[in-house]
Amino acid sequence: MTGLLALAGLNAQALTLKVQTEEGRAASLVMVTQTPQPPARIDDSDNGYPASGKLQQGAFEHTRFTDAQGQATLPDTHGTFELRLRKPGYQDLKLSSKDLPATPVLTLKAEKDVRALAQQRPSNAWTATLEKAVPDASIRKEFLLHCGFCHQQGSVFLRRERSAEEWETTIKRMVRYGSRLSSQAQKELPAQLEAHWKYINAHPELVPASTPWGEHLAGAQITELPLGDRFSQMHDFLMHSNGMVYIGDNLQDRLYEVNPDTGAYTVYKIPPEAGDKLGGLLAGRLRDFPKHETYQGIHSLAESRKDGHVFITPSYQRRLIEFDPVNKTFKAHEMDSGFYPHTVRIDAKDRVWFTLALSNQVAMFDRSTAKFTTYDLPFRSLMEKLTVKLTPFFFKLIGWGLPITNWVKVDHVSTGVPLPYGIDITPDGTVWIARLHTDEIASIDPASGKVTMIPTPLHGPRRLRSDRDGNLWIAMFNESAILRYEPATAKFTTFDLPVVPKGSDTPYALNVDRQRHQVWVTGTNSDSAQCLDISSGTWRFYPLPRKATFTRDVEFGRDGRVFLSSASFPSWHIEDAQPTLIQLQPGNAK
Repeated sequence: MTGLLALAGLNAQALTLKVQTEEGRAASLVMVTQTPQPPARIDDSDNGYPASGKLQQGAFEHTRFTDAQGQATLPDTHGTFELRLRKPGYQDLKLSSKDLPATPVLTLKAEKDVRALAQQRPSNAWTATLEKAVPDASIRKEFLLHCGFCHQQGSVFLRRERSAEEWETTIKRMVRYGSRLSSQAQKELPAQLEAHWKYINAHPELVPASTPWGEHLAGAQITELPLGDRFSQMHDFLMHSNGMVYIGDNLQDRLYEVNPDTGAYTVYKIPPEAGDKLGGLLAGRLRDFPKHETYQGIHSLAESRKDGHVFITPSYQRRLIEFDPVNKTFKAHEMDSGFYPHTVRIDAKDRVWFTLALSNQVAMFDRSTAKFTTYDLPFRSLMEKLTVKLTPFFFKLIGWGLPITNWVKVDHVSTGVPLPYGIDITPDGTVWIARLHTDEIASIDPASGKVTMIPTPLHGPRRLRSDRDGNLWIAMFNESAILRYEPATAKFTTFDLPVVPKGSDTPYALNVDRQRHQVWVTGTNSDSAQCLDISSGTWRFYPLPRKATFTRDVEFGRDGRVFLSSASFPSWHIEDAQPTLIQLQPGNAK
């Protein structure tokens, strides 16, 4: 079907547009994205990034969806810009603001080419086709868990044709990066993937339709702020009480302090400590990566309610970093044990809790005494205990160029890497942990130090958050679902994500908007954010403007804005290879 775009208000700063079909019917739910052209000029004097402490002025990209009348209004803007119209089933339409007066009526053409229609669909539609190619459901889930760990598997970069030898080489490199794909899967998948993607690319009609866009989108607004470059990884971030958003570039050891209202931001380069080596304690891991300044690998952030200081976990070191947002200074708190500081939270007593992913521990930093306490999680076997204890030594060997991880046999349950991952604290002060590779959550009683392990009914608990009632919400990464766990009754409830095809998403993280009693989930494989209203049990699905938007974290503004960041590793998988800070205003949707 053909659509006509009628533009109004061309002499005004705000742009109101209307999309209608050739027959004169309004075309609703057209995603309209306005991008400044040329992009904002950002200082790149520090190895391609802004000089530390120098204020930058970014430029927002705005996205709206047309309403039932086919209308959308974009905000006031100065200067020239590019418009992109996107709607499933239609060809993208791009035009410059310079061309608008000369072309007041534009045609949005229906896409009739089967291959082009398939290319429009997000990663989850493509990975859903693996069901017949990889008949063993457990291997498919392994593949999604371990090979979709840092980037999508159905993006344009991964679904192209490769030989079995190319797949084997790629998988070996990913195992060196840290993937725990089983030895059986490492052996079987290369030939299966070669045959599958060759067949699917020859038969694009087999790629199923993706999640329909709902009418609630007409009230939604999405704003993106480009940050970093194709070599950045904007991992976790924090909505601070001072109104700023703090984002860590995991690969370049830089902290971004962003004003989400104006787009102004300042980059602070986190200085390495004396003796730190490039790559930190995992020097061999990024040996093949073309550009990085990873001495510490900043990962997760949390704010102290006492003084507003930000605590940062540097995964490539044994320390905790403290940032003073007033004085703009960093302080390192060194540890003498533990390995791979991961997700961090701070309790009501101003104690900093974080997972130690590769040493199977949880750490607590007591700010009043400046001392660390570690809590050991149980091992599943003696072999696992020995492997975990030897992990720092293994990474030394990898740093010397020995591919140890490619030599050892990996079983289907990741023995040796139980991987305590997400962490949160319920209102009663109990600390909760998700242990990804053992399909368990754990609780720690801070008063007694008692650790309790609880099996989950689904696989892949990655990150978890508490709601205002003290219930836990858990992202089940390779199950396309989230769980609610009620500590009072020890009851689990499953909520399947509202994606099409069913069961095709990989939710990396979630967060609970306690004020509005909503759970927001990262649609990491579907280029989306998804909202569950806890009271009604209803879902809302929000498509994001860029393809291959691999999101890892969710935060909230006081006004109801939802914040996410595109954090694919590598970032050149993202459409136009540009990481962004994403702000989503859901509108009137409840």
